[in-house]
Amino acid sequence: MKAHTEYLWMETEQRRELVRLTDQVAEIVGRSRIREGFCLVSAMHITASIFVNDDEPGLHADILAWSDRLCPPGDYQHHRTGESNGDAHLKNLLLGHQVILPVTAGELDLGPWEQVFYGEFDGRRRKRVVVKVLGE
Repeated sequence: MKAHTEYLWMETEQRRELVRLTDQVAEIVGRSRIREGFCLVSAMHITASIFVNDDEPGLHADILAWSDRLCPPGDYQHHRTGESNGDAHLKNLLLGHQVILPVTAGELDLGPWEQVFYGEFDGRRRKRVVVKVLGE
């Protein structure tokens, strides 16, 4: 089995932001020269997420509003440590930390509306995502 690893660096302008990564991940899969296998995309920060969904602005607004309803900004016990991002940690758990995607015939194998997203919930600072392609 072969492995190929690359990192994507993020620095969002907003504290909460969704960033489409599909094209960058597909380019990494192509550079890996792996024909059949899997691609792991993982947020390397516990206040961010990786997920697959439709690239539609209304849905993006719904995802952010839904995550705020379930994990609203506010006072959390975590803030006793001097932090102010308790909601961001919970949003990571809610939306997921990583995804595993199929690689078929040397390409990212997604459904017709599936897109890969980085969800940032405590942004405006430099963070990274690991993309690891495994297979033959």
